[in-house]
Amino acid sequence: QVQLVESGGGLVQPGGSLRLSCVVFGTIFRATAMCWYRQGPGKQRALVADVTDGGTTNYADSVKDRFTISRDGALNTANLQMNSLRPEDTGVYYCEAIVRGDKYWGQGTQVTVSS
Repeated sequence: QVQLVESGGGLVQPGGSLRLSCVVFGTIFRATAMCWYRQGPGKQRALVADVTDGGTTNYADSVKDRFTISRDGALNTANLQMNSLRPEDTGVYYCEAIVRGDKYWGQGTQVTVSS
């Protein structure tokens, strides 16, 4: 059974940094894409960044030049380096992996940006 485990969330002051990690367990296949979504208070879940197996990345406009997504294909992991954090980055961050056409989600990790 494929499972995703996220880590790295927490409380940080505006302007600070956090690094989120997502590891895919339970499959021998490489994820064709791994994504990070964010669900802010009272908002719908929205894509923050994604990266394909080939290394192509995509970012939401609101995080460009601040966030960097990376992955280690051999280990089926994806990281999200978040710099210059703002209060509006607050939310639950979810990792998604696409493995053999099926989508899998992690349980989410809370990120709170506040002074």
